[in-house]
Amino acid sequence: MATYKGLRGIISYDAMETIRNTNEWMGASARALSSYPAFALIPNPMFKLMSAWGRVTERSFARMVIKPDWEIPPIVSEDGQDHVVYVEPVVERPFGDLVHFRVARREPMPRKVLLVAPMSGHYATLLRTTVTSLLPDCEVYVTDWHNARDIPVSEGKFDVEDYTLYLCDFIRHLGPDVNVVAICQPAPLALAATALLAEEEPSAQPKSLILIGGPIDPDAAATEVTDFGNRVSMGELDYLMIQQVGFKYAGAGRMVYPGLAQLSSFIAMNAETHAKAFIDKIFAEARGEGSEGDKHNKFYDEYLSVMDMTAEFYLSTVERIFKGLEIAENRFTVNGKAVDISKITSVAVMTIEGANDDISAPGQCVAALDLCSGVPANRKQQHLEPNAGHYGIFAGKSWRLNIRPLVLDFIDEQFSTPSQPARRRRNGPVPIDCGVTSTNDFDGKIAV
Repeated sequence: MATYKGLRGIISYDAMETIRNTNEWMGASARALSSYPAFALIPNPMFKLMSAWGRVTERSFARMVIKPDWEIPPIVSEDGQDHVVYVEPVVERPFGDLVHFRVARREPMPRKVLLVAPMSGHYATLLRTTVTSLLPDCEVYVTDWHNARDIPVSEGKFDVEDYTLYLCDFIRHLGPDVNVVAICQPAPLALAATALLAEEEPSAQPKSLILIGGPIDPDAAATEVTDFGNRVSMGELDYLMIQQVGFKYAGAGRMVYPGLAQLSSFIAMNAETHAKAFIDKIFAEARGEGSEGDKHNKFYDEYLSVMDMTAEFYLSTVERIFKGLEIAENRFTVNGKAVDISKITSVAVMTIEGANDDISAPGQCVAALDLCSGVPANRKQQHLEPNAGHYGIFAGKSWRLNIRPLVLDFIDEQFSTPSQPARRRRNGPVPIDCGVTSTNDFDGKIAV
């Protein structure tokens, strides 16, 4: 789909990397220069300010090319012991792995959850807090997508159809007792994968499908994302966004939507907020109030870590999911075979939306319930979280206080019987606030 750009594409890609590298070097130089002991004899606050600017700048630009660690803390058991969490790939594929978070010295939990992470610029580690919150109660698996710049051209293409087939393989591997939780961008493809299994291999279908803030029907409610997708032609997207990986990486020559280009788009969506956050951080560092693990660093260490996306995946997502509405209109095909979402009959389906979500607005995700016409009404649920933004519904305060209990209740209902009804976690009034400000309460316009 993407146009071959030859040396021009490689030069453009390397130019962005050069700019990033230069800024990292400037930050490191400013930090080192202003930290000379001799300057302590000169009581000028500009030296402290220069050092602070250097530290913040160096860290920010260095994070852009590094995949964050999962850093999952130990799980405390009922006997008071800490159980270390090991991150183990169970299925390894060129473009992504199925990863299991194994809790040492713990019997497998009856609830098995597959978190389908977005492939939209950020790594799967964006779901770190989601994983951490589910681990005490579930066996947790995650789709860990690889950075396209590190995948040799010889591995071939990867588009929305390949993504769907990957999901089918992962679900098939985990078995029919798995509960699939798809977050944002992959929600329509998780729906398609479930429908494909329902028709081709009904015994491999998941127990339940939970879709969180996903663009099932992008036209149901307009956002900046959908407006941009409708406004810009595919030719313009190819020309403006697609570059060719430079010689520095294993994927040299692969056509990609570079992570650095995506990051510039993310920041532009909420530039004023980000600018204020960085200025505040610089002054905090200058006053000696900054710390390695403060709110700013925890958020931006993840937010600034971006990955390249294969050009064919990005372009086919825009063309088929957003412009063509193939999922919304039940016209999606995989390898020429029509995928009929109405074939889903035995999978419980739940949709979750945030009232203040300006990435995937309310109405886009709940459209899945109408498409799942074969699912009985008593096995379909929807939830609209008041005052919640995009990030909050899967990793923020809204997730912790309200949505996580609902998700666990929904999963338990699929295993319960009339004689043994599922235990409900959400009885009584919903707490308005947990009393603690968390790093994850900052939406930050993370487009996933």
